[in-house]
Amino acid sequence: MKITTFLKLGIILVLISIIAFGCNQQQKAKETEAIEVKSEIPEYFHLRPEVEKAYGYSHAVKIGNDIKISGAVSMDDEGNPTAVGDFEQQMKNCYADLEKILKHYGCTFDDVIVENVFTTTMPKFLEFASYRNEIYTKQFPTGSWLGVKELALPEFMIEIELDVYKAE
Repeated sequence: MKITTFLKLGIILVLISIIAFGCNQQQKAKETEAIEVKSEIPEYFHLRPEVEKAYGYSHAVKIGNDIKISGAVSMDDEGNPTAVGDFEQQMKNCYADLEKILKHYGCTFDDVIVENVFTTTMPKFLEFASYRNEIYTKQFPTGSWLGVKELALPEFMIEIELDVYKAE
């Protein structure tokens, strides 16, 4: 008799648990329904539209508060390499182009959270890396410095890409 009573009591407790769990799930579902989901529309920016179209890329895209900036190299508006053989000037040209893109989005280098540098000559980059102190006056972003065999054109010695976060 006692086993039957315990069995009945166990079944009742299981049923109560199932009902309580179900009610809790319904409440959570109602809470979830109240959350508004925003659909972010990408905003593309072309620094050199004809060059970007020819090579098949966009120089930057903003989605929400995040901005991804493709690697900047030392080139003119026709896509020709500039400062050929002059690493320091190529580096400065990269940052000048990046600054134009940042300004388009109302940002500065203070908003940069990731900077990745690709170079065909790491010793030259290290020689001129202190120039970045003029670029990043508040704090340095995270990122990587990568020595690579080659970039898009053989004249390019450095390429710099950025991730930016712009608080609203």
